Amino acid sequence: MTPLIRRLLASVVAAFVVAFITMDVNGLAFFLSEGMDFQIVVSATTFFLPAIAFLLLLLVVAGMLGWLSKRRWSWIVGVGVGLLSGVIGIVLTISTQGQTFDAIVWTQVFGSIIGVNLVYISTAAVATVTAGTWVYNTINGANFARSGRRIALVRAPAATLADGLVTHVKRKKVNVDLANDQWDTYVAALSACGWNVVEVAPRDELADSVFVEDTVVMLNGTAVITNPGAVSRKAEVFGTEEAVRGLGIPVARIVEPGTLDGGDVLKVGDTVYVGSGGRTNGEGIRQLREIASKLGFTVVAVPVKKVLHLKSAVTALPDGTIIGHPKLVDNESVFPRFLPVPEEEGVAVVIVDDNTLLMSASAPKSADLLRSLGYRVIAVEISEFEKLEGCVTCLSVRVR
Repeated sequence: MTPLIRRLLASVVAAFVVAFITMDVNGLAFFLSEGMDFQIVVSATTFFLPAIAFLLLLLVVAGMLGWLSKRRWSWIVGVGVGLLSGVIGIVLTISTQGQTFDAIVWTQVFGSIIGVNLVYISTAAVATVTAGTWVYNTINGANFARSGRRIALVRAPAATLADGLVTHVKRKKVNVDLANDQWDTYVAALSACGWNVVEVAPRDELADSVFVEDTVVMLNGTAVITNPGAVSRKAEVFGTEEAVRGLGIPVARIVEPGTLDGGDVLKVGDTVYVGSGGRTNGEGIRQLREIASKLGFTVVAVPVKKVLHLKSAVTALPDGTIIGHPKLVDNESVFPRFLPVPEEEGVAVVIVDDNTLLMSASAPKSADLLRSLGYRVIAVEISEFEKLEGCVTCLSVRVR
């Protein structure tokens, strides 16, 4: 099923669920308020049919635009479609009766908002935010993490790992056997913390492919397949796309001339920070902004000149605090809350859950700092990947 068809299906089913709930609650309200007369329910249902028809149409459009994916948007959508469809329904009913739309009639139309339409509008809003959003996100693939399916994508190191690219560090000899052992330990740590590990098919000719984070960005259940800035890494995205499609996740894509590395993308709540200046260019950021805005996110571009990727300089704690090493950060003021860590290797953490962080064993002082803040820290050895400018975030992608 293509992402477009999946979104259309999610939009239609969510719209019908909201319409069904709205019609039932509305009929029950009239039934109870009018002496439990079933004839009143029939009359009320007939009266509200035009409004329900427009409610369905407006909700399908909202779903196709991605406005049902997040609650902060769905509240606006729910109230908006309830108001608009309710008013349109009454206008159509009056039109079929042949009445003239004078000041008195318009007063009655808008007065219905706090009268006959009040229950209808309120129910449509609440049903949209609750059942509508849940149905939409479930069908559209946005409920993996929330439904208990905590999935982490990983990719085994290539036999050619030692030939991986380096940009800001001096090349060092990489022990591939040790790297494989370290990768196994890293994956085991994720599994031990309750993450279902899904492996992207390995490709030995793609030296940097172990850094799977650079090939996909997860935004509210949508997999944004990137277009890596290094030519030698562009083929890495095909295996990742195959894996996410196998999970039934809808896909969006960054295309030429845009370039985007996932390591340049840091999601904090509804804000997506994107590093600019290295392997991610302005067109890539523009395309990501267009995709992210439809999913309820705001994209903030951040200059990156001192390190390979944004997440080589900063990551975020579960409470939204940005952590980083001042030596590596171009402009700390971009972030509302910034906490410096004592070691360069301590800037990267993987949020395992709200209380647990996975980080490099190369940063014991930073680990102690985070423990003092009440976090449980799991330290893993990733020295061979650090020789290639990798960090703990590079080696996995959490599906969320």
